[in-house]
Amino acid sequence: MKKILVVLGFCSIILACNSAEKSESTEEAVVETSTTANAGPSKGEQLISSSDCLTCHKVDTKIVGPSYVDVANKYEASEANIEMLAGKIINGGLGVWGEIPMAPHTALSTDDAKEMVKYILSLKTN
Repeated sequence: MKKILVVLGFCSIILACNSAEKSESTEEAVVETSTTANAGPSKGEQLISSSDCLTCHKVDTKIVGPSYVDVANKYEASEANIEMLAGKIINGGLGVWGEIPMAPHTALSTDDAKEMVKYILSLKTN
């Protein structure tokens, strides 16, 4: 089981590296929208859907990494947490949710990473 998780982790890193080149051009095409429910997806949700994030994360189901709802329920939507989580998206992370590392997304701007975190934290259920 451990070998399978390690292999999945390395596969996600490879996918992240391959899609980092695509994300630069995708980020430029994203149009900011209102964050109200009726106005369509938020900028953070759009950025996530156009990235490789959904390879390892889903809104309410754990895949390789935690679900977005689990992340939202763990962290308060404070400026400090938004900054810290945006840093983890950009630089990668390890140890908070298990032994499989999260691949870094160095091509992502800090502002876009913060928008992604704001969307994720908006999914809090408890």
